[in-house]
Amino acid sequence: MKKLLFLLMSCFVLVNVNAQHQLVKLWETDSVLKVPESVLYDAHNKVLYVSNIDGTQPWGKDGKGSVGKIGLDGKVIAAEWVTGLNAPKGMGLYKGKLYVADLNEIAVIDIEKAVIEKTIPLNATGLNDITVSPDGKLYVSDSRMKKVHMVPLNAPALNEPILDSTQLKGPNGVLFHNGTLYVLDAGNMYKLDKSGVLIKLSEGMEGGTDGVEHVSGNEFIVSTWSGVVYYVKADGSKEVLMDGRAQKINSADIGYDAKRRIVYVPTFWKNTVAAYELK
Repeated sequence: MKKLLFLLMSCFVLVNVNAQHQLVKLWETDSVLKVPESVLYDAHNKVLYVSNIDGTQPWGKDGKGSVGKIGLDGKVIAAEWVTGLNAPKGMGLYKGKLYVADLNEIAVIDIEKAVIEKTIPLNATGLNDITVSPDGKLYVSDSRMKKVHMVPLNAPALNEPILDSTQLKGPNGVLFHNGTLYVLDAGNMYKLDKSGVLIKLSEGMEGGTDGVEHVSGNEFIVSTWSGVVYYVKADGSKEVLMDGRAQKINSADIGYDAKRRIVYVPTFWKNTVAAYELK
């Protein structure tokens, strides 16, 4: 009996050690969004913001871009909540303001007034993703010029690139978490150490690494524009959570509600945002 109990306990441990994470679909919006590239969860206002490129040219300076607003139930509150952008992509929140990467500038949106308050120009041509540190520094990737800029909000004119083409091939997703900056670049995930050196954490993520979100410990979710979403473990190994390539469903810059473990996926050309529970 003791031997049988030991075998059963061993099997239980083995199953748990090798358990796979999965995404369970909760809802998907109507296809009324306009080439949604990025989703950002706002816990304070209990809404989602989505950047709409709106056009066939993802880098076009055409004035057609906007930011939409979606309820946490998947209902589109306003497909074009704030207009007057060009090709908006990544977004970040800080003290009631929404910061949006838009080609060569950062648009600063007053959330309460729903207006573009000002813009912060950068020496850039392809701003892509944004993350904000607790002390008010923006980190924004420029995929075209292969840089990552740091913009202090108390003195935005003093912005400077902290990573450049000598270190990067085509940066996109950035995440500031627990005092560390994480960067996605050409299928790989890195962290920036205190001396300014990039340390590779994971590699081989096909399809254009796009968005990155922290789950717990040293584990992350990474999306790729082509449609693959990965769960990246602490040892750098990966699980495929979703693969939309066969159906030509993109998974651009994801958002994440850490408390409820919900991943929000913008589908780009399909003009929707879908929500999935991380199991």
